[in-house]
Order: sequence, then structure tokens, then C-alpha cells
Amino acid sequence: MPNEREEMSGGIIGGGGSPTLWGFLVGLIVAAFIAVPLSATVAFATHPGTQQLFAGRLEDATTGGYMAFWWVVSIFLVALPFLVGWGVATLSRRTISIIAAIVALFVLAIVILGQLFVF
Repeated sequence: MPNEREEMSGGIIGGGGSPTLWGFLVGLIVAAFIAVPLSATVAFATHPGTQQLFAGRLEDATTGGYMAFWWVVSIFLVALPFLVGWGVATLSRRTISIIAAIVALFVLAIVILGQLFVF
């Protein structure tokens, strides 16, 4: 009869788990959270008629600028689960700074597109 104090081991949770599996699990969770916003951004990017849903200045933006803005947001949302999973899997100061730089570049691109085409 096995010792009653023995715990089950194996998989992600038991014994610390593999960093790669932890990264995959966290990336999968992030992908589940961004599924609806991702489908919305792709819908906005592929249907220029949705531009009229946004009252105000966004309604007056050029069609190309509107579509480019939503495609950049969609690309960022697609990349987010991979970035977060990779960051968890390697979890080092260098990795966190690389992820922060990538996020900063995407935010900068969105702000620039917003200034060029919306305002």
C-alpha cells in the first residue's frame, strides 16, 4: 500500500512542472480571454462599414486609416498569448524587458496611426 502522505506528481502542477508547459498553459488562458476582442477587431478591420458605428472623429477618418488601425490592434492581440506564454516560460529580466519593448512598439504604432488618421 502506498504511503498516504505521497502526493500525485507529474503534469504541470506536480513537481514544479515544465516551464514550457506553464508558458503554454498561461498562453492558452490569455488566448481564451482575448478571443472575443480579437474577433471584434478583425470584424472592424474587414468591414469598413462599421466605421459609422463610432460617432465623432473616428467616423470622419479615412477608410484606409480605419482598417490599418484595426489590423494593427488585431496583430497585437494575436501576438499577445505567444508573448505572455514565452515570457512565463523563460521568466527572466531580459525576457520581461523584450516583452515590454514589443508592447511599447505596438502602443506607439497605434498612437501614431490614431494621430495620422483619426485626429
